[in-house]
Amino acid sequence: MKVLEKIREATAVEGGGEGGKVVFSFEFFPPKTEDGVDNLFERMERMVAHNPAFCDITWGAGGSTADLTLEIANRMQNMMCVETMMHLTCTNMPVDKIDHALRTIKSNGIQNVLALRGDPPHGQDKFVQIQDGFACALDLVKHIRSKYGDYFGITVAGYPEGHPDVIQSDGGLATPEAYQSDLAYLKRKVDAGADLIVTQLFYDTDIFLKFLNDCRQIGITCPIVPGIMPINNYKGFLRMTGFCKTKIPPEITAALEPIKDNEEAIRAYGIHLGTEMCKKILANGIKTLHLYTLNMEKSALAILMNLGLIEEAKISRSLPWRRPTNVFRVKEDVRPIFWANRPKSYISRTIGWEQYPHGRWGDSRNASYGALTDYQFMRARTRDKKLHDEWAVPLKIVEDIHERFLKYCLGKLRSSPWSELDGLQPETTIINEQLGSINSKGFLTINSQPSVNGAKSDSTTVGWGGPGGYVYQKAYVEFFCSKEKLNALVEKCKAFPFLTYMAVNKEGSWISNLGSQTDVNAVTWGVFPAKEIIQPTVVDPTSFMVWKDEAFEIWSRGWAQLYPEGDPSRKLLEQVQSTYFLVNLVENDYVNGDLFAVFKDF
Repeated sequence: MKVLEKIREATAVEGGGEGGKVVFSFEFFPPKTEDGVDNLFERMERMVAHNPAFCDITWGAGGSTADLTLEIANRMQNMMCVETMMHLTCTNMPVDKIDHALRTIKSNGIQNVLALRGDPPHGQDKFVQIQDGFACALDLVKHIRSKYGDYFGITVAGYPEGHPDVIQSDGGLATPEAYQSDLAYLKRKVDAGADLIVTQLFYDTDIFLKFLNDCRQIGITCPIVPGIMPINNYKGFLRMTGFCKTKIPPEITAALEPIKDNEEAIRAYGIHLGTEMCKKILANGIKTLHLYTLNMEKSALAILMNLGLIEEAKISRSLPWRRPTNVFRVKEDVRPIFWANRPKSYISRTIGWEQYPHGRWGDSRNASYGALTDYQFMRARTRDKKLHDEWAVPLKIVEDIHERFLKYCLGKLRSSPWSELDGLQPETTIINEQLGSINSKGFLTINSQPSVNGAKSDSTTVGWGGPGGYVYQKAYVEFFCSKEKLNALVEKCKAFPFLTYMAVNKEGSWISNLGSQTDVNAVTWGVFPAKEIIQPTVVDPTSFMVWKDEAFEIWSRGWAQLYPEGDPSRKLLEQVQSTYFLVNLVENDYVNGDLFAVFKDF
């Protein structure tokens, strides 16, 4: 979706008048190391959970990070599921490279570009147009519009104090003539096809408000998003404002000077200043804020919390899983529950489907899941270390394996080989004691949800879909267990008519009480004003048979590989992998049923 459309949709007020929602966004830059990229995505995961309207990723001075920017943008859009805007500059970029970048992001379902001239390459003072390249952002905007039509939303930069090239080094101000010329150039970029403006950083809010008014006076009507850069440390602040030739109000200099060697005090002041700047901006009717994070989360999130735009403990979800932003799968609203804790794996295995389920799951036999590859088992180094610390403990008997699962269900471990997420889902706290009990009995759970009968859709633990609705869930649990325990469980299920189960081992032996292996069971649904019933999560036998290969493979590639070859712990895990069954159990009576009653006498 184009960022312009998201902003207009969010800030619109029914019937006109005052009001409308305030939207915010974050900017990141490509780190220089693999560890830095891993850390960025961990941080981004936490920040994206607060539902920014979009996030953008920079291109790098002189196009120095072009390939990495393309890779990060793809992961942001398709794995993080956040609307992504990619910077694209003219520096060292002939037209064929620019078109390669645009074709790449278009094929990856990205619709938003921030078109910039770009800074000079490292070691050079001035921008120089290269052969077969563009001289300025205006040329880039014209090219994108002429070659790609209306597919891309094009954002351009606005400079409240004038472009750094026209700001005088000695006085720190642009001449009135230079400022007016810069404004006229900005209008030419908009007239050529840009539909959104994001501003350069500033620390004098009055300058931004004057710039906004000046833009409106010359006929620029598109949204103008103020760019806010929280002060995180003193030297970085001086370096950035010096590079951008940003005016620093004397009261800010006076506040920073006495605390310049105290990083904690600098950060606290930066949060206070950023909050006050944003309050003034919002008080003047602006409904958008863009935060230059410098890949740091605490200051940006603290400012948004101070403004009441986010709450640390309350994260709203449009669906039980993060809604895709890829233009090819924006209508997708139904998924099998099995990948609930491995959403990136699910996305990677369903890329390229001609049609994504919308409204109902339909006949899943027509959908072809991608084969398992190394990608599904790749982990960030920090996550790999956490797994190693928490799960690579000596395992002498099978009860030692039970203990790992038990500790995870009780929140004593933050990682699981079967989950890409950090810790447990909030709704798990409702049933974690019951989960702990069955794990101690040898039913090793990897996925679950409690029953819900008409909870408000803005509930902090089970809510999704926004306010005004009611959500429902059938209790569900998925686990590994031995053949002996499965046989006993199957026998006990005969006394519970509303329980349905499916079980399969690594080799594909199937046991179930379903009438048909094609029956699809909706286990989550919601009722909302003026909408059809939404049923975003299903239990589907065909998908379960696909998932079981991945689930069993995690025993070896996700856990056993943490140990050296020949280690007894590794051998024990491989023995469990080859002998246990993967089972899912649904309590279809979501009003009076008790999923865990069947486990009581074990």
